[in-house]
Amino acid sequence: MALSFSISHFLGLSLHVVILALFVPFLTISFVAIAVCTWLSRRSRLLPLENASGMIPLASNDIAELTKVKHDLESLMKRSDAAGEQEEDSSREKRNGGSDAESAASTVSRSGDTVPVAVEGQGNIGWGRWYTLKELEIATAGFSEENIIGKGGHGIVYRGVVDDGLVVAVKNLLNNKGQAEREFKVEVEAIGKVRHKNLVGLLGCCAEGSQRMLVYEYMDNGNLEQWLHRNIRPTSSLSWEIRMKITVGTARGLAYLHEGLEPKVVHRDVKSSNILLDRKWNPKVSDFGLAKLLGSEATYVTTRVMGTFGYVSPEYASTGMLNEGSDVYSFGVLVMELITGRTPVDYSRPAGETNLVKWFKGLVANQRLEEIVDPLMTVPPHARALKRVALVCLRCVDMDACKRPKMGQIVHMLEADDFPFRSVGQRLDRVKEIPTIPEEPRRLPRFHTPSNLGRVPEVER
Repeated sequence: MALSFSISHFLGLSLHVVILALFVPFLTISFVAIAVCTWLSRRSRLLPLENASGMIPLASNDIAELTKVKHDLESLMKRSDAAGEQEEDSSREKRNGGSDAESAASTVSRSGDTVPVAVEGQGNIGWGRWYTLKELEIATAGFSEENIIGKGGHGIVYRGVVDDGLVVAVKNLLNNKGQAEREFKVEVEAIGKVRHKNLVGLLGCCAEGSQRMLVYEYMDNGNLEQWLHRNIRPTSSLSWEIRMKITVGTARGLAYLHEGLEPKVVHRDVKSSNILLDRKWNPKVSDFGLAKLLGSEATYVTTRVMGTFGYVSPEYASTGMLNEGSDVYSFGVLVMELITGRTPVDYSRPAGETNLVKWFKGLVANQRLEEIVDPLMTVPPHARALKRVALVCLRCVDMDACKRPKMGQIVHMLEADDFPFRSVGQRLDRVKEIPTIPEEPRRLPRFHTPSNLGRVPEVER
């Protein structure tokens, strides 16, 4: 009986009365809490609406920054549009004989992209400088004929003096069916940042409207073609030592293009008129308008055949497949030109002597080396020196492109310690870029060369 009372009663009250007394306050407190939360939530949603018409909107710092950037961008676009309109107005005035004021900015089209051209006062571009058209007009005295130092199929070269007193060569590219734009792009991409003592330096450029110009360092001794083929004196100023200095320097420059850069650069137009000279007969390879870039994994690139007749390798002329071997062939023809003083193709000569390469090969094979020497040289070369250089030429113009040496290997062969054209006091600086070591000696392929002409070292491929 006592146990039943303790379970059904608590403090003298029935158990259901106790439960109800506890549940009602808990339920009341829960309702109050829910109501307070609901009110606070509604209040927070109403705050933006209450301040919507106020002078200070409730915007976060991020939103404010984004708004500022948007306004700045819109202002920049408006200024750019205004500059474009100013350029159009200036060009229109120039065509109509009006004001010759400078355009504020111009752009260079590059395969659909546009690259801004720096305005005056902002001409530095890392490797060189953007020149304005007016600056180059002043430097060349209005592109006067008196300042013309060269003409070619791709443009006219002027001598000029820029505002800092530096003498430069300004190449005005001829815009034949977009050729100026293509050559401009190729030269800037290929050698804009390249610096080598045997490569002509690109100092800057200019692009305004349809005008495309390149500014190079000035070489004050002309080009090799002028000294070889336009000499009106009875003897040549190019001694054997000078010719070999030009040969080695040109080989160094091409070796750097092929083996010292990534991607490698195939010049595609190696010839005597593209070898510039200074007063000390140091050569510099120039004119990269036809150059092609070749990646490290690519063995060749297929392209439209370009170049100069007589210098183009036979496999490139027939297939359009281009690689460094094409430059090696052209270099071989160039060295033949240096030795003989003849042009690669000369229709004024007898039938068997029209083509320089074929004529040269025939004389070497028949041991008539004395007949290949330029008759305008006052002092003929040493017989052993002539043999060695002649055989290097034959290696370069091998009909099998795979058997031609690399340019770095050619530099090594020309600079070997036992190379006989060097005498005491006339040693050339040793090249440090391409330390190629030849392997065991081997006779030249495809030619029946007598044993007493010596052998040419076989070089690794």
